[in-house]
Amino acid sequence: MSLNKLLIVSILAFPSFAQSMANDSLWNSKTLDSTALFELDERLSRMDSEHLLFTQHSLAQVDTTNSLSLSDSVFQYYMADLDARTPFEMTYNPVVKRYLERYLKFGTSRLSRMMAHGQYFFPMFEEHLDKYNMPLEIKYLAVVESALNPKARSYVGATGLWQFMYGTGKIYDLKVNSYVDDRNDPLKSTEAACQYMLKMYDVFKDWNLVLAAYNSGPGNVRKAIRRSGGKTSYWEIRPFLPRETSAYVPLFIAASYAMEYGHLYGIGPADIPVYYMETDTVRIAEQIHFKQIVDELGVDEAVLEFLNPQYKYKIVPVVKNQSYHLSLPKTAAEQFRLEKDSIYQIATAYFDARASNMPNFTQMNERTVHKVKSGETLGHIAGKYGVRVSEIKRWNGLRTDMIQIGQRIVVYPRKL
Repeated sequence: MSLNKLLIVSILAFPSFAQSMANDSLWNSKTLDSTALFELDERLSRMDSEHLLFTQHSLAQVDTTNSLSLSDSVFQYYMADLDARTPFEMTYNPVVKRYLERYLKFGTSRLSRMMAHGQYFFPMFEEHLDKYNMPLEIKYLAVVESALNPKARSYVGATGLWQFMYGTGKIYDLKVNSYVDDRNDPLKSTEAACQYMLKMYDVFKDWNLVLAAYNSGPGNVRKAIRRSGGKTSYWEIRPFLPRETSAYVPLFIAASYAMEYGHLYGIGPADIPVYYMETDTVRIAEQIHFKQIVDELGVDEAVLEFLNPQYKYKIVPVVKNQSYHLSLPKTAAEQFRLEKDSIYQIATAYFDARASNMPNFTQMNERTVHKVKSGETLGHIAGKYGVRVSEIKRWNGLRTDMIQIGQRIVVYPRKL
């Protein structure tokens, strides 16, 4: 069946669409949600990072010769198709349309890059989601959260593919120390994200509300439900949610559509030299530097960093009661298992030669709340607890160094 015929069928199947547009206040709104559009641009900009694998590889060319139009009828037709395949409520309205245009009209190169990363990360996400019988479309949430950049970091310190804050990460056993940040570990952070969303689903029994809770916390969703008079639909409680969360689900819907149907608009994935199914993990028993893997196994350094973004200094440490692994191309993983003893010897010699320059290994202590006293600055507080000013600002969502007497500051002290 031709596309034109399909569209005619879709319009006939939704005879109230035009009427609903006229009646829906979303369609008649004269106020553009500029802050939400800025938020989308900020999230997409996380793709412009030196850590991304595709920066060393070619981008796909956007071919719009035979691409679909950005018309309401086309969006409506394919959104209905997407909605039929998922328990999420995939609604099409002016809010979603603005984000769709951002992806498909103004953000095509970034969408191409995210498609490329999706070829690696989505099979991994789907394994975890299938294990817990969760909707596979949740994989697109990482597009909204991090633009599929495993080293993405927000201005408030949320980190990784799933953008865990430090405190929330600790709850889900995502450990952070001087060498390793588990929030950047694709496997561990995906497991943690699944556990968190399952917990939220047990509370709200609605996947759209789970998304809202993931963004703003369950307390804000409960508050919005109360303020709406007990409504339990995302679109009904949306006016009572925090501003960012009011844009969050529309962003998710737009991202899901763009990733599913971007190819119909002439947008294809950038080249990527490694795929998830072509990789394997190896347990590391002795301290090792990425240099030994690159030199002895011939793994491209950019690929190695992409597969293992959790290691801050390209070092896999050995820590008591902790187990660390490396993700490698399958051929390199097999070679490592055969040659690991000699590789460990080379690594030992390497670290012995540079021992005096190694950073001290530190572990975060438990959360402490510091009450600001007269004359104190963030610098004083940072020095007292052995942390950096930038860390205190990140933990507390502070944009400036200004603090007030009596203000309570969350700190995670360090210990050697």
